[in-house]
Amino acid sequence: MGEDERLAAVVALAQGMAAAHSSREAWRAAATGACRALGGNFAALSVWERELGRLRVLVNVGERSAGEVEFPDDEAYPVHQFPEIAEFLHERWAQGGEPNAWVETAEGPAAGGSAGYVHQRVAALRRRGRGCCVVAPIVLNGRAWGELYVARPAGAPVFERGDADFATVLAAVVAAGIAQAERLEEVRRLAYTDALTGLANRRAVDGRLDEAVERHRRDGVVVSLVVCDLNGLKRVNDTRGHAVGDRLLERFGSVLSLCGAMLPGALAARLGGDEFCLLAVGPSADAVVKAADELCRRAAELELGEGVACGVASTDDPIGPLHSARRLFRLADAAQYQAKARRATRPVVAGREGPDDAVVRMADEPVGEMATPERRRFRGRP
Repeated sequence: MGEDERLAAVVALAQGMAAAHSSREAWRAAATGACRALGGNFAALSVWERELGRLRVLVNVGERSAGEVEFPDDEAYPVHQFPEIAEFLHERWAQGGEPNAWVETAEGPAAGGSAGYVHQRVAALRRRGRGCCVVAPIVLNGRAWGELYVARPAGAPVFERGDADFATVLAAVVAAGIAQAERLEEVRRLAYTDALTGLANRRAVDGRLDEAVERHRRDGVVVSLVVCDLNGLKRVNDTRGHAVGDRLLERFGSVLSLCGAMLPGALAARLGGDEFCLLAVGPSADAVVKAADELCRRAAELELGEGVACGVASTDDPIGPLHSARRLFRLADAAQYQAKARRATRPVVAGREGPDDAVVRMADEPVGEMATPERRRFRGRP
């Protein structure tokens, strides 16, 4: 490969990682780009998990052998099986050197390789029908992050020293791409997370609920929403200070998360102020009501606050057709309003009071018929 071709390969790899929308996409782009640039038929990207003493594979691309999947859940190798990791992923540049790549073959180290004969890696090459590999350490923020691995099949030309040098350059580009992907992931996480409680925020709920309602309309999957209003927060803020009020919000957030765990895949969120919700997709309405009942019980036992007003709306109950996420929110909010008005210690559930259910009637009233600021509040939800 000429200099122009290698430059083009580096640019293509960087562009592929920059276009990724998630860490997984970035990993795949890195491994795929390096595999093409080095003329390999297989590539993997792995991360060094120091606390566990292992190298964990993040992605495998190209011609995978038996047992290799694109995004493995549990493919990892103890570091002690690869003594070169300690040398090349820690000591070499810590002492002022560079994290250069090296080449190995199924017959042992190739000319110019410096890692020495490594039984585990050589045995793996033979077992998987590969003739040689180039291994490039990845350094992120001055520390070993992991490695880039590219292989060729048995019978193909063996990687040379120049290939290893080029792999070192590619690994540096991959490191920059990973750093960018991790920053973007953090930005996305913060954009969809409530800073005080660590729960999801309203933006996250809106996106998830829109998807859930679409699934309900297409496949009939059950969608349920629990809306909670934490009682007594203003009194706590006024009498004991906002720092104590924040502790109440955090504590209730933990209780909400705990009860949400009763519903597989449920999203626990803080909508803002003293309002929280649980969004469940799949579990029956009865299972959701049971979790909401437990939530009310636990909230009443908190040292601070005055319990919680809790409303439930589920497509599993007779609430009428669900044309939009907005209507489910209005139903759950109306149920929560009824719970607060009745000072109920258990959740109020939309659609369970017969044909003339007060909650359903309230949620479906035209906007012009709203009678109170409380009802205006839930009416205005998008």
